[in-house]
Amino acid sequence: MKASLSKSDGQHMIAKRVAKELKGPLTVNLGIGIPTLVAQYLDDDSIYLHTENGLLGVTDVKEEDIDPNLVNAGKLPVGEAVGAAYFNSSESFAIIRGGHVDVAILGALQVDARGVIANWAVPGKNIMGVGGAMDLLVGAKKVFVTMSHTSKDGLPKLLKECTYPITSTRSVDLIFTELAVFEVTEDRQLRLVEPMPGATIEEIRKKTAAAFIE
Repeated sequence: MKASLSKSDGQHMIAKRVAKELKGPLTVNLGIGIPTLVAQYLDDDSIYLHTENGLLGVTDVKEEDIDPNLVNAGKLPVGEAVGAAYFNSSESFAIIRGGHVDVAILGALQVDARGVIANWAVPGKNIMGVGGAMDLLVGAKKVFVTMSHTSKDGLPKLLKECTYPITSTRSVDLIFTELAVFEVTEDRQLRLVEPMPGATIEEIRKKTAAAFIE
């Protein structure tokens, strides 16, 4: 993360940029981490947020309105939109696998030069696991990834090849970091769409191990 930008500010900048990319009507699934922040920046009533534990019509929620029984798949408090629908987890995954999610927004640990992601396991560490990510990569019409551009150690997370177990062989469509927005082309190359505010092409090149075109 850039020295002038806090981790939280960087995450919110990413979420705000992702929200600009969403034009309804859409059904959108928000993953854990940065994706959950996207809900704060949506102002389109025709975007319906889905969570795989069984709710269509997820909204952001103020602290004073939190219902401890109303959470998303990451166990974080959420609100419900007017007309929200509840269903069991198996029906929720049928929605995903049946191709009814327009956009899935996921976090990632690594992305390779073809847009293939690793987001569920770090060898030797105990983390939450895959959740619905594999299903979303198979079933969602488009997949966006949000993540920090480098690791805590300052190492690139956009790599020639992922060193962690991959989540799916499918390439994602767009990648958003605090430094840049990339798209994955039809021939599975990374293309720089735009630098994020305050970032330079030189900085992006220095902190990106995957090849990309401009």
